Amino acid sequence: MARTAEEPAISASQLTMRFGSFTAVDDVSFDVRPGEIFGFLGPNGSGKSTVIRMLCGLLRPTSGSGHILGMDSSRDAESVKRSIGYMSQKFSLYPDLTVHENLSFYGRIYGLGRRLGERMEAVVRQLHLEPYLRRSAGALSGGWKQRLALACALLHEPRVMFLDEPTAGIDPVARRELWDFLYELAARGVTLFVTTHYMDEAERCNRLGYIYLSRMLLLGTPDELKEDPRVTPEAACWYEAGLDGGSSPLESLSSQAGISDVTIFGNTLHLLADASVSPARLSELSGGLEFREGAPTLEDVFVRLTRLAEAQRRRG
Repeated sequence: MARTAEEPAISASQLTMRFGSFTAVDDVSFDVRPGEIFGFLGPNGSGKSTVIRMLCGLLRPTSGSGHILGMDSSRDAESVKRSIGYMSQKFSLYPDLTVHENLSFYGRIYGLGRRLGERMEAVVRQLHLEPYLRRSAGALSGGWKQRLALACALLHEPRVMFLDEPTAGIDPVARRELWDFLYELAARGVTLFVTTHYMDEAERCNRLGYIYLSRMLLLGTPDELKEDPRVTPEAACWYEAGLDGGSSPLESLSSQAGISDVTIFGNTLHLLADASVSPARLSELSGGLEFREGAPTLEDVFVRLTRLAEAQRRRG
């Protein structure tokens, strides 16, 4: 994927948004490089949508600034809107119109004029929509609806794309195919700003930002986030043990001092223990399971940071 020393394709500098006494976004800053796939994660209500609306020129920040391709998102809002593509998590096209009619309609909204036919042909070919051109959009499966939505968002050849949970509600095969196409876009230099709740999709991003309660808690590559000392404190270690299908020791381990973040992935027990709890002690507490050193997952990162932030909020 393209990585250059160019000016950032997307830049947020101390973005803050207040609605009366409520702070929806608090001092958020980050850059996204051209051709990068940037994952923006956080629970519902954390401020993700508000950040996107400010960057896209739909909402003027209380303070701070956002820039897209060097354009100020507030002062140059109309130019910004013409330069970006946006794909929402909910199918937002016209279900009663055919695939061809939806593409034609959005192409005219984008003012493509004489280029409309050429651009429609290009996105139809890129996303393999040829067999469905005369089918009503509402009759498509979830995966093909998302392909159509992406095709409409790409008609005007945006250099920056915002994708809000683009694979929500579609099957694994369609998800894989959609991500393969996103990689192709990034390889051509298109910058992708993606929100997702799927940890396997977060792993696919070049870098990630995690926002919680309006503040950016962590920013970096997936590996950098896993290595953050807040995720694995000094003198603590992640352990794993295979389960044999019998009763799970999850509850008994969770209640033990020195053990935290106990969970199960498939047939594997996964936990964080401090130095006072040895693998032998873990085996004793779990009824004889054999523990080995493991590593934190991205899910561990976000769960642990969320819990730490929530605990800090409660302390005031």
